[in-house]
Amino acid sequence: MTVPHKRSAFAGQASRHLFEGVRRTAAVAVGCVALGLAAPNGQSAYAAPSAALPASPQESDTSLGVKITKAQEEATERGLAWLSRHQNEDGSWNAGVGFKLNNRYRTTKENTGHVGVTALAGMAFLAGGHLPGRGKYGKVLDGAVDFMLKSTNGDGYVTRGGTRMYSHAFATLFLAEVFGMTHREDTRVRLQKAIDFIVKSQNAEGGWRYGPQAQDSDMSIVVCQCLALRAARNIGIRVPKSTIDNAILYVVDSSVKDNYGRGGRYNTMGTFSYQRRDRSRTTFPLTAAGVTALNGLGIYSDELIDRGIDFLNAEFDDFNRLYGVNGHYFFWYGHYYGVQAMYTKGGHDWVNYFTRLRKFLLGKQRADGSWMNSSGPGDAFSTAMGCLILEIPYDFLPIFHR
Repeated sequence: MTVPHKRSAFAGQASRHLFEGVRRTAAVAVGCVALGLAAPNGQSAYAAPSAALPASPQESDTSLGVKITKAQEEATERGLAWLSRHQNEDGSWNAGVGFKLNNRYRTTKENTGHVGVTALAGMAFLAGGHLPGRGKYGKVLDGAVDFMLKSTNGDGYVTRGGTRMYSHAFATLFLAEVFGMTHREDTRVRLQKAIDFIVKSQNAEGGWRYGPQAQDSDMSIVVCQCLALRAARNIGIRVPKSTIDNAILYVVDSSVKDNYGRGGRYNTMGTFSYQRRDRSRTTFPLTAAGVTALNGLGIYSDELIDRGIDFLNAEFDDFNRLYGVNGHYFFWYGHYYGVQAMYTKGGHDWVNYFTRLRKFLLGKQRADGSWMNSSGPGDAFSTAMGCLILEIPYDFLPIFHR
């Protein structure tokens, strides 16, 4: 039985403020997302399919003040080339199926075609300006899409070899991006079922957990579902408003409203908790996830977001020292969400964060084009993440549109 959660006065106020923000400060954005028509800037999130490939980013281009450098382009291309060489014949990428356990990753099935990692790898190619069936990596993307469709069960659950809701959300996000760019009817049908599965799996807390219909929730999984839902709504896939509203309440109630614990670094105002219950642990990746989840749910301006951004800036160097040296799992998903949060924020926060992270990533890429993953699913996961982070300023992938 789920124990009713008692919100603090601030949490209740924040929830009301965020709902008002949906109707007021983000009215245009959320209204368009609800209709599946537009991105947060009021422009169409997806262009109609075109016979021409997207133009390559040029070194003179800037994205919100960030110059796209030649070294950045070359690193991304080497990463994509590595991914292309390591794709399986069935369109998948091998990785260890498992789950996070404290600071480690417990593998339940070794070196198998992984739904979540394949989705991330596929998105890395899309974010680099490549499309299914066209150009240099057209066949690579065709294979990834085929694998995803074959991994979709009749009830809409996208799973293979024991993968769970993490992977389902990334797979759903990938299918949404593919459908938005290509309008392939076979992806639309599977995508709607995948979204329906997310909707049905949302629990009484308003969140999601590792398995479908779990009674508890955690932020690292909630954020994945929120981004999948947003991508689907952007292209007109049905998502109930109640699903979004309940997810907003969950994320808001997971934010830390007072200062406590551990020397004033973690569990302080601005962080987001692993689980909604009081005094659950907070971290850099969870805070990045919380801010990005709010953005994905249509909230772009709020005190909770500002506090989260300040925390990420303050902890950037320490986080890299702790987890960046060997490419720990936390490093990759922390910065995957952190860079999205900063890109949406814009301004000095974005420029400062990305340029520092880019320098760090360029220094860590290996000669063969891959990035290391010392704890987690494997090097296909980390290499896909490395590419995605570097590609955000390219602005090719609709889910990253500001």
